[in-house]
Amino acid sequence: MEKPFLIVDLEATCWDGNVPEHERTQIIEDMEIIEFGCVITDRNGTIYDSCSFLVRPVLHPQLSGFCTSLTSIEQTQVDKSPTYVNVVPKIDSWLEDFNVEFWGSWGNYDKNQIQVEFERQKVAPKFFSLKHVNLKKLWRKGKPGGRSSGLRSALKYHDLEFEGTYHRGIDDDLNIS
Repeated sequence: MEKPFLIVDLEATCWDGNVPEHERTQIIEDMEIIEFGCVITDRNGTIYDSCSFLVRPVLHPQLSGFCTSLTSIEQTQVDKSPTYVNVVPKIDSWLEDFNVEFWGSWGNYDKNQIQVEFERQKVAPKFFSLKHVNLKKLWRKGKPGGRSSGLRSALKYHDLEFEGTYHRGIDDDLNIS
């Protein structure tokens, strides 16, 4: 069996306009992870397992209407979820059965957001210490220049349709794989 790898897609708090209590638009340090979408796959796209870990935000516990509309994650879902520091051990435990080679995401946002959470909370999932692969950059290699590299465009390039809810971590992951 080919050694599997992990695909991670995060959803985070977000606003359409100014961040509450600030007179500016959001920066990555304002955002908090509200979902870890995780898929164990291989280079052929075989899915071995998948899991969505919802996270209760602490800095801005109330999701904006924009965030709920974008991600389809409801306030009641995050209210019932553990905080980031309590989700990390759950992710680590879930991954124990897999000897993943590296982890990847569609772009670098996910890696950068986990780094922000690590700096803020002094904890990160164990996979964060593995090599990160920017799967969007990898996909773009050898493709004609100027091509959009959004996930929907990449799927269309391969005559595939997006399945599930766009901007929902687990669904984005499944489509990436």
